Amino acid sequence: MSVLISVVVHTPTHSSLSDALTYRHTTSLPVGTLVRVPLGSRETLGIVWNEPKNKSDWENNSDNRSIKSIIQVLNALTPVSATWISLVDFSAHYYQRSPGEVALSALPPSLRDLDEIQLARRMSRFEKNKNKSNDASQIQVPAHELQTLTDEQSHALDLMQNEQRVFLLYGNTGSGKTEVYMRRMAQILTDSSDAQVLIMVPEINLTPQLEQRIRSRFASYGDDAIVSMHSGMTPVQRLQSWLAAHTGHARIVLGTRMAVFASMPHLKIIVVDEEHDPSYKQQEGARYSARDLAVYRGHLEKISVILGSATPSLESWHHSRPATETQVAGRYLRVGMPTRLGASQMPKVRYVDMNLQPRQIVFSIVLLDAIQSKLANNEQVLILLNRRGYAPIIHCTKCGWKSECTYCTAYRVFHKVDRTLRCHHCGFTQRAPRECPTCGHSNLGIIGRGTEQIEESLNQLLTGVKKTDGSAIRIGRIDADTTRLKGQLETQLAQVHAGDIDILIGTQMIAKGHDFRRVSLVVALNPDGALFSSDFRAPERLFSLLLQAAGRAGRDPLLGMNQSCEMWIQTFFPTHPLFEHLKKYDFEGFAAEQLLEREQAGMPPFIYQALIRSQARTQQVAQDFLNAARDVSTLLLDQLGIEPQVIVVYPAVAMEMQRVANVERAQILIESRSRQAMQVLLQQWQNHLHELKKSHKGLIRWAIDVDPLQI
Repeated sequence: MSVLISVVVHTPTHSSLSDALTYRHTTSLPVGTLVRVPLGSRETLGIVWNEPKNKSDWENNSDNRSIKSIIQVLNALTPVSATWISLVDFSAHYYQRSPGEVALSALPPSLRDLDEIQLARRMSRFEKNKNKSNDASQIQVPAHELQTLTDEQSHALDLMQNEQRVFLLYGNTGSGKTEVYMRRMAQILTDSSDAQVLIMVPEINLTPQLEQRIRSRFASYGDDAIVSMHSGMTPVQRLQSWLAAHTGHARIVLGTRMAVFASMPHLKIIVVDEEHDPSYKQQEGARYSARDLAVYRGHLEKISVILGSATPSLESWHHSRPATETQVAGRYLRVGMPTRLGASQMPKVRYVDMNLQPRQIVFSIVLLDAIQSKLANNEQVLILLNRRGYAPIIHCTKCGWKSECTYCTAYRVFHKVDRTLRCHHCGFTQRAPRECPTCGHSNLGIIGRGTEQIEESLNQLLTGVKKTDGSAIRIGRIDADTTRLKGQLETQLAQVHAGDIDILIGTQMIAKGHDFRRVSLVVALNPDGALFSSDFRAPERLFSLLLQAAGRAGRDPLLGMNQSCEMWIQTFFPTHPLFEHLKKYDFEGFAAEQLLEREQAGMPPFIYQALIRSQARTQQVAQDFLNAARDVSTLLLDQLGIEPQVIVVYPAVAMEMQRVANVERAQILIESRSRQAMQVLLQQWQNHLHELKKSHKGLIRWAIDVDPLQI
């Protein structure tokens, strides 16, 4: 007699097979078991999920021969844990995706292709090759490598050791947050012989430096006990890391947002470094927030979660608010570390009013003098411009032609290094014209500046300038163009750390997480665009970026340059309130001001938002689909008994980037005072959206984005 088994497979939300499927097997299987099952004409990997919802119906049906049988059970691998299942199930329901899509996407791609025999062989090799040195019961660190903790660090550790909850570690750049992470990790790993730790970082480029530091500190466990998880790894590397975590052999897992789904049976603490970073929000497929899921996973596992940042997200700041006479305390515990280590101070902030400078000037005279002064002292300069390429636009000074992308509502960026025009949205690339393609005029101009142009300008301005030892000034650039090949980023960062680069120019890649010891001057060029953006989160992101960039200067008090460290900002709005707060490094004042504005305007975190986005061949079709969906929502709200003032569904509008790769895009915004009410509506909406898609010819796809970061 066969048993009915509920299995999830990788099916997109928008297919008709978004729920768990029912299969036969000769015996019952534990939830979390990996199996291979037939799906249509192919065979695919699945996970035993739960009891089939329609089990009694099938058992009472005499004609149930259409149910297919499980092909293989992957017994070489222990089932994933019940808490992992719960995490995936919650993620799927909250972010409105199918459980199978989330679950199978969380597994390494190579695992999905292995059958029972192949997996057994792989596990045999894995067990044979793994390093046994992770049995160390104590972390042995040379005494000279353990710095003396400050009072703030000791206080933070005491709180974390005595309470089990979500902590917001609000520490200034250079205050020693990483040391607190590692001390707490060491306590947990020492207390339990099988404990595991998950530490998350927002971007791959932050991983190598932190990984090196962690490997050095926890060397007694062996190299194999510390693994990384990020999209830059090869499929084989990702599989090895996943197996190490799943089997419990990896004691420390360091990864980007995907690591929140790592299968770790003995997880005891989660650390989310730079928790404010928008990179923790997935922008394709299941649009989950890894930071928020880390908090939820901590709740499931009954473990502590540490959210660390010098500029916390306003959501986390609000959730960690202290109790007052007029407000209740937040869910998180805020732990402050405002003081930098040693005698180091945050750099003095100076502003250059570009309204008083000659037009088209790249570097003001006073700023150029400051740069040369630092170079004369053999100190390093960091220049931040969050735009790569040579110029955002080239144009004709006669007829007004501009380098618009053929396939997107965007301009193609001029890259002088290879004389190309590239669209940074769809990738369309052409040789840059020598004359106007419309009128033939040969005098083409540029609008705006990118990192390539800044590099060229500095090379011209500093021609003949020598350092005190007579050597030439060395200028480096780090952006997405110079770090495309594997290993380039690590090589360039190593040159900066070794002092082989005097001036480093880059985008936001260089502004956060890096420990540049000889930087004494940070320069921010043209940051004004975010001050008047239509995105209500733009000021928050700008303040965070500038404060994080400032934190790269003066990090080593032993070099004796802390008192002379500076941050220069060239702006047309030097008296803007954001810059006033930045000058005093007043994050608390800035956050209070922003939260008050959001509360008055009805913005997150005081309300909840979701977007439904559509893509079609024409903008009309995209908006027609969404407006039809909006009409359905009105009926659903009435059926569900939800008051109109609780949930507002706005009409369809074109997205800010209306067309990408010749696909038109539109969206509708849903705002709700109740998270639960919004979830109920979205869940009921799904089937209607599937049906509406059939009646709107030309619609390519639609997607729901819960808690969007960009509107």
